[in-house]
Amino acid sequence: MSDRLLIRLAPDGGLTWLRQGGGARALASTSGAPPAGVLAAVDEIIVLVPATEVVLTEATLSARNRAQLLQALPYAVEEQVLGPLDDLHFAASRGTSGTLGVAVVAKAALRGWLARLAEAGIQPDVVVPESLALRAAAQQASLMIDGDRAVARLAPWSAFACSLAELPGWLALAGPRHALDVHDFRAAPALALPLHPASYHERQRDPLAFLAGGFAAAPLNLLDGEFAPRHRHARGRHWWRVAAVLAAIVALLAFAGLGADVLRLSRESARIAALTQDALRKAFPDIDAAQIARLGAEQLMRGRLERQHGGESSAGVLRVLAQVAPILGDSTRTQVRGIEYRNGVLEVALRAPDMSALDLVRERVTTIQGLKAELTAATPATDGVDGRVRIESAGAGGGKP
Repeated sequence: MSDRLLIRLAPDGGLTWLRQGGGARALASTSGAPPAGVLAAVDEIIVLVPATEVVLTEATLSARNRAQLLQALPYAVEEQVLGPLDDLHFAASRGTSGTLGVAVVAKAALRGWLARLAEAGIQPDVVVPESLALRAAAQQASLMIDGDRAVARLAPWSAFACSLAELPGWLALAGPRHALDVHDFRAAPALALPLHPASYHERQRDPLAFLAGGFAAAPLNLLDGEFAPRHRHARGRHWWRVAAVLAAIVALLAFAGLGADVLRLSRESARIAALTQDALRKAFPDIDAAQIARLGAEQLMRGRLERQHGGESSAGVLRVLAQVAPILGDSTRTQVRGIEYRNGVLEVALRAPDMSALDLVRERVTTIQGLKAELTAATPATDGVDGRVRIESAGAGGGKP
C-alpha cells in the first residue's frame, strides 16, 4: 500500500482524516482538515462521501473504449434513478465490457463536496461513497451504525443509507438474504433489529479507522468523466512544476560550470600572456609596458626578430611556438614558468608534479613533425619538479640565427 490519506466527509461538512502508509494498519483518526504538510506528503488522497447521496447499482454494457462506455452508461440505468439524466453524474468500475458496478450522484451534490474540500485545501485523487468501504462477502452483509445514521452494504453493488428511525423498514425490505455483521459506534445499548444479526459489535470507536481497515482499493472513482480533469490535471501540474524547478536547477548548475571553465581559461590565458611579456622583456630590455599595451607582445616580438634576424628566423620562432602551444596549454598538471628563444632553439621552463609529467611533454613535442625535444634539466622543488625542455627544428645544428 502506498502512503495514502483517507478523509471522511460527513453530511454536515465535517471532516475526519487518517493517514495510512506502507501496509501499516489503520491508526486513530483525527477530526478537522488535514494539515497542508500532510496533504503535500502523501501519494494519494481518498475521500469517502455520504452514502445517502449515492445510488449503487449494476449494468451490463459492451463498449470499445471507456469514453463510449461513459456515454452509454446513463441510458443503461435510467430506469433505476430519479431525476433528469443531465443533472446526474455516473461513474463505473474499471472495465470496458460485461457487468459493471455503477455509482450515480447528483452533479450539484458532487460539486458541493468538491467545493467544501477546496475550502480546506484538499484536492482528492479519489472520491468514493462510504458504503463501498464496508466489507461485502458472498454471504455476508455489513451494517455500520454511526450516530443517528446507518449505512449497510448488502452485496458488492447493493447498499443503502438511512436514519436510525428508518433502519428497521429498510432491513425488512432487504430480507434475510445474507448474514448481517453489525458494527455499532454509539455509546447506547444495542438496537433491536428485525433481522437477527450474525454478529453485533456494540460501543465501537473510530468509524474511519474501521472503514480504512477493510478498504484496500477503491472499486470506482466518482472523479470520472467531466469531473476528472480538474483534479488529475491539477496533480499533474504539481509534478510539472517540480520538473520545471529541477530543470532550472540543472541549467543553473550547467551555466555555473561553464562560467567556472571560462574563468579558469581566462586566468590561464592571462598567465600565459604575462609569461610571454616577461620573456619579451628579458629578450628585449628596451621594450616597456606602454609599447606592449599599444602593439601587443606577439607583434613586438615579430617586428624585433624580423629586424634583428630577418623574416625567416622570426617566422621560425613563431612557427615553433604555434606548434608547441597546444601541448603546453593542454595539461593542467604542468605550468609554464618561462620561455627563451636563442639561435633557433626554444627553451621552455616548466613546473611539473613529477619527472613523468616532464617526460610526457617532451614525448608529445617529439611527435610533431619537424621538431625534436630534449629534457635538459630537472630539479626537485617543494611542490614538484622544475625542468627545462629544449626544442629545435629537426636537423638544426644550433647555428647562427
